[in-house]
Amino acid sequence: MFFSIIIPLYNRPQEIDELLNTLTQQTYMQFEVLVIEDGSVNDAKAIVDKYTNLLDVKYFLKPNEGQGFARNYGFERAKGDYFVIFDSDCLIPKDYLEIVRDYLFEHKLDAYGGPDAAHQSFTPVQKAISYAMTSPFTTGGIRGNKKHVGQFHPRSFNMGVSREAWEKVGGFILTRLGEDIEYSIRIHENGFKIGLIPEAKVFHKRRTSFSQFYKQLHFFGRARINIYKHFPSELKLVHFFPAIFTCGVIFTILINIIYWPLAFVCNFLMLVYFMLIFFHSWQVNKSLKVAFLSIIAAFIQLFAYGLGFMQDLFKRVVLKQR
Repeated sequence: MFFSIIIPLYNRPQEIDELLNTLTQQTYMQFEVLVIEDGSVNDAKAIVDKYTNLLDVKYFLKPNEGQGFARNYGFERAKGDYFVIFDSDCLIPKDYLEIVRDYLFEHKLDAYGGPDAAHQSFTPVQKAISYAMTSPFTTGGIRGNKKHVGQFHPRSFNMGVSREAWEKVGGFILTRLGEDIEYSIRIHENGFKIGLIPEAKVFHKRRTSFSQFYKQLHFFGRARINIYKHFPSELKLVHFFPAIFTCGVIFTILINIIYWPLAFVCNFLMLVYFMLIFFHSWQVNKSLKVAFLSIIAAFIQLFAYGLGFMQDLFKRVVLKQR
């Protein structure tokens, strides 16, 4: 099996350097790498050129259109039997492709996704963000969990698509705002089999600060409404949880001002919830600092997602704005 690894890139030369370095250590080397520079001002050509003797790597520079269409550009130029998509802020374990190859030979999948985890080199903030995005106590727990809700939808930071599926379904029709989920739904609707490969994890850096993380999750909340506009049946009860949490936080703040006896109950429930996050993160990460930061990360994740979700729910569904 020959893989084509496709990496869209926008003004992140340092990230692609680290990612390509991990690919040189793969235990299965039947692959090519296509780096698609999507109109960057700070391009990474010089960095990619360093790896031409170590990898079968090709560098392309195109006008900026967004990550979805940058991946399409790579699909059209790829030679592989299977296209593997990574975000540029990922580090790839050395046995990743070997795991994927073995799994696909045993279980026929036309598209797959894998989970993400925190690398030991990540900062405490990055580890806390990774925990928030994968914890069973937040909505992130459904992203790489075997017990996911409904049909599994791969996420584009760690996603694979067979050439056969791409030739029938085509590429991304959205360039952002939930483009990976929309693509996954179309693949499924065309009769192709999609599944999770639990062991095919990547180390996903995500964002390096809480302010960047807030912007990203606010964007994710808006993206869920964008998916709903294309596929109404894909809006599940679990997707409302961050909005309910956000409303609960606002209600708790107001009730503390207006009627303290009722506020005691709200404050207690909030305390119990965050203590569960604290002790679970402590158990997972073996760090009190990361456990404390995980409370902040979980709060940002739910609150920012909830605000973005409610913002576009009101604008695009209630007011029917485009």
